[in-house]
Amino acid sequence: MKKLAATMMALVLCICMLAGCGGSSGGSSGGSTGGGESGGSGSKEAISATVTVWGPQEDQSDENGKWLQTQCEAFAKAHPEWTITFKYGVCSEGDAKTNIGTDPSVGADVYLFANDQIPDLLKTGGLAELGGTNVENMKANSSETTVNTVTYNGSVYGFPFTGNTWFMYYDKSVFSDEDIKSLDAMLQKGKVAFPLDNSWYIAAFYVANGCTLFGADGSDADAGFDFSGDKAVAVTNYLVDLVANPNFSNGDVGTNADAKAFFSGTWDYQKAVDAYGENLGIAPAPSITINGELKQMKAFAGSKAVGVNPATALYKEHPEVAVALAAYLSGTDAQKAHYELRNIIPTDNNVKVDDPLAQAQMDTMSVASIVQPLQANMGNYWTPAESMGKELVSGTVTHDNAADKTESMNKSMNTSAVQ
Repeated sequence: MKKLAATMMALVLCICMLAGCGGSSGGSSGGSTGGGESGGSGSKEAISATVTVWGPQEDQSDENGKWLQTQCEAFAKAHPEWTITFKYGVCSEGDAKTNIGTDPSVGADVYLFANDQIPDLLKTGGLAELGGTNVENMKANSSETTVNTVTYNGSVYGFPFTGNTWFMYYDKSVFSDEDIKSLDAMLQKGKVAFPLDNSWYIAAFYVANGCTLFGADGSDADAGFDFSGDKAVAVTNYLVDLVANPNFSNGDVGTNADAKAFFSGTWDYQKAVDAYGENLGIAPAPSITINGELKQMKAFAGSKAVGVNPATALYKEHPEVAVALAAYLSGTDAQKAHYELRNIIPTDNNVKVDDPLAQAQMDTMSVASIVQPLQANMGNYWTPAESMGKELVSGTVTHDNAADKTESMNKSMNTSAVQ
């Protein structure tokens, strides 16, 4: 038995050593690799390679400090054992799935992309599965929600570098630090605007009280949507009262000039400055009171990330170079520089931010959001949720029919999902 145990231990150690190398030739559905270390020399093998990197024009411009080129050059210095020549191409994060998907074999080795493109990129064979120390470091430095934005079917497919979500802008002369913890407390002090008829926002109320989209973390395709039962009806009844409150308005401060708080993302920062001036406050969405209990509203969240293309010659020959570069471009130092140069709000918890806008987004990603599911049937959510919001705003949904309307919404989401 001792001899058998020793043999098995040797086999395990061998497998672990091979896994630590992180090499894989990849395939049509994406390869898996641990890659090299992001901050220092991973593989000691002398390598000479040309690496093609795609990113948005803004990250390559002189006025923004040539962030992409600067970080790539810093990466090369961190790996003196590798002789690397960089080629750069312009591709926005939103266009990645189109430009990579056309023919991954001639696409970039490393590129920036929006996380909701993961399923499409995998279908074309243009996105590698990631693992090893680089992924472990990313997980250690990021919130659970942030990690989930790049996790699909249990595997990680990108290194996130900034989040995408919404939060609350408010007038500090009207609402105190204590007030903003509770939407109900705020409604006693001043007018609050919320885009209730927008399905990207309304989910926050239902999720607060335990409703789910594809399971607890959005990864269970078979679970579908659970906006059913007492937990969901209680939210609908809450929203009926919310709409009836004279201090509530549907929309934002642009459609309701007298609103003293509204909900949006970084793209509406200037609108908030114009509305509240020096009294501008920014914070995650507040809690709501359901059946006497405080429930935290949770916004949908996504991210932008750095991905690796497994269909290129570089990946097939030297995957450790591509993965190490992707990890470096999303690492602490690179995110810090991104924030300083372009105000790209980081996801790395080691980066210290010095403004309320960045802090609000980071806090929201950490404690007041859920990942927007990457499931194929997610598209069946939007119309029923939007219809519920519109009916609430118009007064069609009442306490008398709240249960029926809620069940109808839930049935529509799930009936569509199985057609």
